Amino acid sequence: MTSSTVAQGIQGALRIGQTVRILGKTGIGWALGHRPPAPQLLRETFESLGATYIKLGQFIASSPTFFPQEYVEEFQHCLDQTPRIPYKVIRRVLREELGRPLEEIYQRIDPVPLASASIAQVHGATLVTGEDVVIKVQKPGVETVLRTDLNGLYLAARVLETLAPRLSWTSISGIVDEIRSTMIEECDFIQEAQNLETFRRFLEKTDNQVATVPTVYHHCSTRRVLTMERFHGVPLTNLESLRRVTPDPEATLIAAMNTWFSSLTQCEFFHADVHAGNLLVLGDGRVGFIDFGIVGRIRPETWQAVFQLMSAMSAGNFDSMAEAMLGIGITRQVVNTRALAEDLRQLYSRMESMNQYGNGRRDAEDEVNALLMEVVRIGELHGLHFPREFALLLKQFLYFDRYVHLLAPGMDMFVDERLTLLH
Repeated sequence: MTSSTVAQGIQGALRIGQTVRILGKTGIGWALGHRPPAPQLLRETFESLGATYIKLGQFIASSPTFFPQEYVEEFQHCLDQTPRIPYKVIRRVLREELGRPLEEIYQRIDPVPLASASIAQVHGATLVTGEDVVIKVQKPGVETVLRTDLNGLYLAARVLETLAPRLSWTSISGIVDEIRSTMIEECDFIQEAQNLETFRRFLEKTDNQVATVPTVYHHCSTRRVLTMERFHGVPLTNLESLRRVTPDPEATLIAAMNTWFSSLTQCEFFHADVHAGNLLVLGDGRVGFIDFGIVGRIRPETWQAVFQLMSAMSAGNFDSMAEAMLGIGITRQVVNTRALAEDLRQLYSRMESMNQYGNGRRDAEDEVNALLMEVVRIGELHGLHFPREFALLLKQFLYFDRYVHLLAPGMDMFVDERLTLLH
């Protein structure tokens, strides 16, 4: 048994103790009268438990196909920024990972982080060769904590399914297992670097000159450190700033959409988090896709059904919408498509109101998630269960629909010849 294995075992045992202590504190608070609604109490507890549970809360917030609506809504408020860790800790991780003096690699590292999330902290820096970069540094012990927490949750889910066989249809253990694989993959920055390189090859293969991704600097990247080109640009939804870098915001939006739509069929994965902060318009007018920690993979036939759903929704063809949802979902009962189509009329009215937006990113995400939950709710009322990939895909589609209303209000994405949704 190696010293590393022993250290991880000790960390795991300490984590179990910490978890028991926090849950005990929550229980005492409940006994003493702190009794908010169950979804709120669970969110507060998750935030106290730290990295794993914050990520789990964010997973719940983006997965209405798996979780009750009241929990999905509550976890929209789950922290997306976590406390910063001291810069001296960041330097120690960098030295351990890169194996040589940092002065040989970086000319400068900004000690003030650009962002601090549950798994990693991001710092701006300059390489000794002069390139402007960002360094994504995994927080110490995060992967051990994730594995300990998620293995425990998986075991508990299997026990629960054994004690309550009816729950096997919801496949709680399958959900936990998917969460586990997704989160552990996010801890592997080599995988994220490969995602960036794969997307770059996709752009080259399709001769795409209008989009780009950050260059990865492999000589100073490891499983826990990712050094990549720093993009300086403006978010796609910042119309005033956007007009300073591109004369035609509508054409820029079309370029972003065509790039993403093409990736559904010509790349190994699609970018699964295209909120405005991850689509930057650079000084030369190109669209920079950043943050490939979350990607999705979908079968071509599922994408065809989703496209049929969105196209029918745009045209107000409720029967076609119902048929498309049958093609996407999983069911153990006969579905009354006429009744489903009638219920979808209510959804159509909400889609029509999508041109009424809030002023911030959080407002935008709340609106998208509300619409997504409505789609899922209607389907589940008729006995349909949807794969998570459907929720991921539809959420990105709804983001783009919002951008159309903002930047190209006269465009119909289903008939506009400049868009290549199925190519």
